[in-house]
Amino acid sequence: MIQAKPFDLKNVRLTGDSPFTANMKRDQAYLLGLDPDRFLHTFRLTAGLPTSAEPYGGWEQPTGELRGHIFGHYLSACALMYASTGDERFKQRVNYIVTELAKVQAAMPSQGYNAGFLSAYPEEFFDRVDQRRSVWAPYYTLHKIVAGLLDAYQQAGNAQALEVLEQLADWLSFRIGRLTSEEQQIALLNEFGGMNESLANLYAITGKPQHLALSLAFNDTVVLDKLARQEDLLDRMHANTQIPKAIGAARQYELTGDQKLQQIAAYFWERVALHRSYAIGGNSDDELFFPTNRFDQHLSSVTAETCNTYNMLKLTRHIFGWEPSAKAMDFYERGLFNHILGSQDPDTGMMTYFASLRPGHVKVYNTPHHSFWCCTGSGMENHAKYADTIYYHDDSSAYVNLFIPSALTWAEKGITLRQETAFPESDTTNLTINCSQPTELTLKIRYPAWAQGFNLSINGETQSVEASAGSYVTVKREWQDGDRVEVQLPMALHLEDLPNAPQMVAVLYGPIVLAGALGTADMPEVYNPDYHTREAAINRLPVPPVPALVGSKESIVANIQPVAGEALTFRSVGIGSPTDVTLIPFYQLHHQRYTVYWRVEEQKIEMAAV
Repeated sequence: MIQAKPFDLKNVRLTGDSPFTANMKRDQAYLLGLDPDRFLHTFRLTAGLPTSAEPYGGWEQPTGELRGHIFGHYLSACALMYASTGDERFKQRVNYIVTELAKVQAAMPSQGYNAGFLSAYPEEFFDRVDQRRSVWAPYYTLHKIVAGLLDAYQQAGNAQALEVLEQLADWLSFRIGRLTSEEQQIALLNEFGGMNESLANLYAITGKPQHLALSLAFNDTVVLDKLARQEDLLDRMHANTQIPKAIGAARQYELTGDQKLQQIAAYFWERVALHRSYAIGGNSDDELFFPTNRFDQHLSSVTAETCNTYNMLKLTRHIFGWEPSAKAMDFYERGLFNHILGSQDPDTGMMTYFASLRPGHVKVYNTPHHSFWCCTGSGMENHAKYADTIYYHDDSSAYVNLFIPSALTWAEKGITLRQETAFPESDTTNLTINCSQPTELTLKIRYPAWAQGFNLSINGETQSVEASAGSYVTVKREWQDGDRVEVQLPMALHLEDLPNAPQMVAVLYGPIVLAGALGTADMPEVYNPDYHTREAAINRLPVPPVPALVGSKESIVANIQPVAGEALTFRSVGIGSPTDVTLIPFYQLHHQRYTVYWRVEEQKIEMAAV
């Protein structure tokens, strides 16, 4: 069932001066700059407890129906950051938050709520779900709290978090137990996040049958049964409502062995990762899936919701674990290095909601205290857990999946593995093995589909490689302390068509999407405090004309040249219409206009406004 498992976050550390380390440090500063008592304000009000803290705004404002969701993300992020760094400040945050949430939970019955209830809004919100009255996703918000408590227990070792969570699960059993199966399915028409996944994870800890039953009760049978029949009916569905359903099915399969659940998750992943995703690894337009033959109609200001990629990478981890494949990890790399890495503002550490793919548009970021969108919350987590997929393992092998400077400690094998690399600015990575005694171990190193070869040496001695691109290179030997493996993965420029629209292309160097740097003319304000970025005025502003690329696709690739002395920077030469352009990695491009997709023309034309 599970062929490979990730190493615990505590066993992998980011090292060196990489963009991942820089993003993580900015995220640390943001998390530590937030005040838990301001998040707790509405929880305490609901429980009738005193509070003098000033509440946060945006989606966390006291009158907002999604209030409390960010606090769950925040708890997860602090727990993940503690596991990723060992920084005790984050463990202290976790412990304080759990203690205070336990007080809130204990006080809820005094306000007439049922025992075990825990939220920043009244229990009546769930009555409105059952009655099909308008309310903004209370189960979605509850899922963030459940997931936060799980992370507090698993990543930060807080035992009280499990106690609080089990009481909350008892409340859920009471609540759902009053509904028929049909009534529960109707309730699932209201977005419920990843309740099925988190409750499955709770069952994995406790082994209590009622927790598995709770998890299965949050399976949307209408959607999942269609996926089980390999029916892709996702068009016009809210994308990030569907992705967590597949993640939950994946986790349930791992715990039950039900092949139907495995087939659901695998088919969903294949349809979204390989058929419904943009070049940067993201998906959706205006939060919705759209027909795959209409990508050319969906290069808007609100493409590629960041939460979606957060969740697709989570699903990919399951897919890879069942059958370790370069195909799955190539997709993971694409989403991580382009969308997730590029979703954080380097000036402030703030995050994007959407990765706009509208030619000539800009990246838009949250404000520290007055946005708190869903992607702000998942963004807090994204930049805390970069280490969670770099390495996987089975009983006798270590998989090197991603080329990120890092150090792995595999205590059971008595081995440490240190990866030194400047990838993607360099095409090489060096692995150093340290062990107290000679140790037999198999290294499986990803040979990406984009690589133009795979050059391998051990302790300076060139090795023959029989594998092909899109696989793993296996190196089995008895390792000595200090053994050094050097891998070179030559990269090349290539074009990738927009699905269904071969006249629109993205330019990539290896797995790295290159965006056209179009300058700062008429730049709007990029920090958006609006309640919902979908309706933000910035999305309706006109954009300047964007150059086309002229020539055959082969000649276009040949006439995009590296800029001397500037890593990952390229310039078109004589093929831009009406002007040539500079291209840099999408993840590096901030605070200026850009385009990811280019129109290919056979001859030079006059530009038209987009």
